[in-house]
Amino acid sequence: MACPFFYPTEKNYSAGWPFPARLPLGAGFCGTCRAGGDEVVPDETQLRDFCNLGYAAGCSRLPAERHADCVRFCVAKSDLSRDSENSGEGRIVLQFVVERDHLPVQNGVVEYDLKAQQWLSKLDDACLQRQAEAHLSTYLERRRKT
Repeated sequence: MACPFFYPTEKNYSAGWPFPARLPLGAGFCGTCRAGGDEVVPDETQLRDFCNLGYAAGCSRLPAERHADCVRFCVAKSDLSRDSENSGEGRIVLQFVVERDHLPVQNGVVEYDLKAQQWLSKLDDACLQRQAEAHLSTYLERRRKT
């Protein structure tokens, strides 16, 4: 569950998470906070404790009136086989759930085509779309290693 205002930019290897693969986006990320309309670079503690984890009630930038507390992503469908992955073919469907007060307020799917290397559907929210991209990249990276 990442913060819905977090815009991940690159993997963060220095925050000291004990099990980074278990994080909501599949790894820890650096990035920016877009809460309140401004783009701010959080410090290492904020990235570790709030941005990458959602439900960040202790974060000073989290708006009191907000549409969501966190967003979850998971691979709902992947028609990748080892052969299709090596040839760059296949599709991946990510399911997402946006939560407020531990209840879903929005859900849906986004789909990525490996051959075309493009999203067949996208999210309107730039932070959520970027989080989907980060989740997909860590998923694909993990598959290549196994």
